[in-house]
Amino acid sequence: MLDIEGFYIQKGGNFWGASVEGELCGTIALLRFNEKAGAIRKMFVKKEFRGKYYGVAALLLKELICYCKENGIEDLYLGTVDVLQAAIRFYEKKGFVQLPKAELPIDFPVMASDNVFCHFDLY
Repeated sequence: MLDIEGFYIQKGGNFWGASVEGELCGTIALLRFNEKAGAIRKMFVKKEFRGKYYGVAALLLKELICYCKENGIEDLYLGTVDVLQAAIRFYEKKGFVQLPKAELPIDFPVMASDNVFCHFDLY
């Protein structure tokens, strides 16, 4: 993650951070892996900033989705692990649908630990 510019931005993706009172409390990244699709990466929110009170995760995701729409990305994908049930519920509430690994685009950058995959159709 040291080369955000080279890994995300130069490839058509982006990286965002959220702060509360000057403290970095969350991040999200978009890894564009083809002309019309991107993968969500580096979605983290510090424990004390999770939930509806601050709404950090929702705001980060909203910003990423707006960027996708402005930049011609039509499909968003993500991979996660089944133990992160709260994260999976969050994505499902936001409109993401689980799909089998076999249905991922051939060029989706699968992480070795991921065993749950989701898709969001932006259009």
